[in-house]
Amino acid sequence: MMRRSVEAWREAGPQLEAIRRREIREADNLQMLAVLEGAFNHALRTMPARESSGPVEMQKWFAKLRR
Repeated sequence: MMRRSVEAWREAGPQLEAIRRREIREADNLQMLAVLEGAFNHALRTMPARESSGPVEMQKWFAKLRR
C-alpha cells in the first residue's frame, strides 16, 4: 500500500507542479493585496510593537558565537 501511495504521488507530481505554475502565472497580485489589506491593517492596529525583529536577534546570536 505504501508503494502504491508513493507511486501515485510520483505520477501526480508533474501534474500538480503544472497546476501550481499556472496558478502563479494567472494570479492577480493587485487583487490579492486588496484582499489582504484589511488583515494587515487590523494587525497594525491591534498587535503590540515588537522590541526587535527576528533578523536582528539572529545577528546578536551570530555575534555571540564569533566570540
